[in-house]
Amino acid sequence: MSLPRPVRAVVFDMDGLLVDTETVVYRAMQRATIGIADEFPMTTFRQMVGLPDHASDAIVTRHFGEGFDLTGWNAAVSAHFREELAAGIALKTGVFEILDHLDAVGMPRAIATSSSLQSVRASLGPHGIVDRFHALITRDVQDNHKPHPEPFLKAAAALGIDPADCLALEDSHNGVRSASSAGLMTVMVPDMLDPTEEMHSLCIRIARDLHEVRTMLELQA
Repeated sequence: MSLPRPVRAVVFDMDGLLVDTETVVYRAMQRATIGIADEFPMTTFRQMVGLPDHASDAIVTRHFGEGFDLTGWNAAVSAHFREELAAGIALKTGVFEILDHLDAVGMPRAIATSSSLQSVRASLGPHGIVDRFHALITRDVQDNHKPHPEPFLKAAAALGIDPADCLALEDSHNGVRSASSAGLMTVMVPDMLDPTEEMHSLCIRIARDLHEVRTMLELQA
């Protein structure tokens, strides 16, 4: 499938798209649940993927019920996550290759994420790729989070490229909704969430991985 128009910039999500943080977060939540319940179900976690913290907290509270110590649980999740972060979190397949291609053709790129700037540096810094992005639109500079279009509109503006000429790469449903409503050509690279009929309608393509996205970009050159 060819792209509907030439791509002049690429905007990446981070968690689950560039780095395998969703798997690590889920593992941290499972560890934090020990002594509280038998497990923290994957079905519940999938409802939280791509949501801002307050929305995720509401899902957790609803799952565990009234009187649940959300503050203590979140602290335990953070502690377990930091342990794994210190050991290193893997990049998703194809990250270096797609960045090398964008370097070769001189195409600007940004990150639009619901994570903080601190999280971006902690997750991507050990891999030496933070400075390979020309703009970082983190939650620290967003008034409205995904699925609102603001993160992707700000990313396109920071790159100086019309949103219609930008390619957005996302793994979550809310991320796809955000990018599509901002007018970017949107590709979903599924991680924890499978593409739904809605996702197919909003995306120009559902890609297997970033290698497939790189091939798409190479074909337009």
